[in-house]
Amino acid sequence: MKLYSYFRSSAAYRVRIALNLKELSYETESIHLVKNEQQMDRYKNLNPSQLVPTLIDDDNVFLQSMSILEYLEEQYPTKALLPKSLIERAKVRAFSQAIACDIHPLNNLRVLKYLNNELAICDQQKNDWYTQWVIEGFKSLELQLQHSNGQFCFGTKPTFADCCLIPQVYNAKRFKIDLSAFPKIESIYLHCLTLPAFLNASPEQQPDWE
Repeated sequence: MKLYSYFRSSAAYRVRIALNLKELSYETESIHLVKNEQQMDRYKNLNPSQLVPTLIDDDNVFLQSMSILEYLEEQYPTKALLPKSLIERAKVRAFSQAIACDIHPLNNLRVLKYLNNELAICDQQKNDWYTQWVIEGFKSLELQLQHSNGQFCFGTKPTFADCCLIPQVYNAKRFKIDLSAFPKIESIYLHCLTLPAFLNASPEQQPDWE
């Protein structure tokens, strides 16, 4: 199994966490987004979106982090990352997609680069943009976590929701966003980072960390 990844990509980070939680062995190949390696023909032929992650398993190519998580859950059901209850699975998916579909797309690298380069927005304006959409998204997430035990988003085991939340919080902290208004989010983040599967998936532990 091979994962095309970039150490700072929160989408790739999600998949690294899931692979680690499921105790699946994989090889990592770095696609450096800042150096535009995603635009190289060899990678475009693999992933026409020119994004990471891309997962190769048994010569099959899988794109999009949430689709990859679903594939891993179905193909490798041991150490499940979705609850047994249909209702709880829907809640986990909704929470995960709020991050993957609502927060992350507004703040991923290619959007921030476009704001800087094409729209000539200064770094402070770019940071304000990032902060606005993270805070708006986190307000909703915090409300969805009102019944969380403060260790994981839903229940007593990690799920897709935690795989998505921890990278998003990591990025928020990198942009120095004050998370004091989100005690559940902060508590879950701190707890998950005590677990090897999350810690070993962190950007600092990746071979392309710089």
